[in-house]
Amino acid sequence: MKKLSAILSNVSAIETIGSTEVEISSLQMDSRKVKQGDCFIAVKGTASDGHNFIPKCIEQGAGVIVCEVLPQELSMNVAYVKVQNTSKALGVLASNFYDNPSAKMKVVGVTGTNGKTSVVTLLFRLFRALGKNVGLLSTVQNQINVEVIPSTHTTPDAVALNALMKQMADAGCEYCFMEVSSHAVDQHRIEGLKFTGGVFTNITHDHLDYHKTFENYIKAKKRFFDELPSSAFALINCDDRNGTVMLQNTKAAKQTYSLKSPSDFKSKIIENGVTGLQLEIDGVEMHTRLIGEFNAYNLTAVYAVARLLDIEKQEALTILSALTPPEGRFDQIVSAKEKIVGIVDYAHTPDALKNVLQTIQAIRGGNENVITVVGCGGDRDATKRPLMAEIACKFSNQVILTSDNPRSEEPNEILRQMSAGVPVTDKRKVITITDRREAIKTAVTLARKSDIILLAGKGHEKYQEIKGVKNHFDDKEELSAMFSEMEK
Repeated sequence: MKKLSAILSNVSAIETIGSTEVEISSLQMDSRKVKQGDCFIAVKGTASDGHNFIPKCIEQGAGVIVCEVLPQELSMNVAYVKVQNTSKALGVLASNFYDNPSAKMKVVGVTGTNGKTSVVTLLFRLFRALGKNVGLLSTVQNQINVEVIPSTHTTPDAVALNALMKQMADAGCEYCFMEVSSHAVDQHRIEGLKFTGGVFTNITHDHLDYHKTFENYIKAKKRFFDELPSSAFALINCDDRNGTVMLQNTKAAKQTYSLKSPSDFKSKIIENGVTGLQLEIDGVEMHTRLIGEFNAYNLTAVYAVARLLDIEKQEALTILSALTPPEGRFDQIVSAKEKIVGIVDYAHTPDALKNVLQTIQAIRGGNENVITVVGCGGDRDATKRPLMAEIACKFSNQVILTSDNPRSEEPNEILRQMSAGVPVTDKRKVITITDRREAIKTAVTLARKSDIILLAGKGHEKYQEIKGVKNHFDDKEELSAMFSEMEK
């Protein structure tokens, strides 16, 4: 329980009606969950406006209403707080309600189109290996030391986020590594959090279904850095042409990492092979089981953060060399007899798919065929669909276009849009199979000894979302079962 006066700290209220000494049992932004003594925050969402549900929430026992527009009829036993932006106020209210947990830890946020999950997961594992108490907020899962908490969003809503951080603080976590999505910044989900550092990995074509323009997408990422305090660090990949844009207005200490440009934390790939990377990081050679240039960037970012958080150089590099990739990120399965290599990867943007396929091309012996199974999600940025197909064709011997979470869209229409990107000269190498299980089965049937099959797009996900229903589906599970069946 918290008094309204306590959670209004640093909230710019335009008007307050009623007692601020009222006790609040919980914060709610979903009217269906409101119960006696709750504070309901009326947020204007993309699908509905919380202001429409204020009367219902009062009927259910809400004691406090936070809104942008006061209702015409006010209830005597309810306190009202009018603010300019309820989404923005929600983050501050949630931080206050949960005793500002982010201020009790060193919180590092990682943003970018690709690499967020890998960077935060590797950071989590590195600091756990150092014997630290650590929290993780990622697309794959949330974690408090050894306790795993399922993840539903890349960045949870402000209430869930602060509730999780309070659990972390109560468990004695010294650090929290979290993904910061562009949606989260735009919707003020991270408002009120105190960051020790921010990391920018890269920015490429994605989420234009939401942001509408690439410029808006960049602005959303940039705002995260604009709002970092002077006590924080802002670490950017300066090989990305938009990296320096992120630093333009930040008050944080500016830091850079790279493989190609001059930077504060520089790495160089010495060897990139099927067994991993031989890297020179900060002047020291090391080997890692992670594969590909994109992982060289991820590891450099992780090393830089460790050093900026005062971890000794050799200690950081020693642990870094032993780390394994997160689930669904260049996950490899090899069939027992035929030695067919299956790679499951979350690559669901043109740039990520290109990175994975270029990595496969770099490590293959030369005669192996590359068979790529790829789709595009429904209700998401449709402009990337032809690009995904075009990239798959460019770097593969055989391409199977298939479903990947069609959601409310018709799978065949998504595949038609993808097919538009197939060059005329590559049409002979492309098969379209709507059913993802059949597509994977076909890829296994087509594969010969030592060939490489890439299942792109779903990675760690354990479902296919079709018409609002999530059906169990696991690329790695499917591929393993088919390899076993093939070799009976």
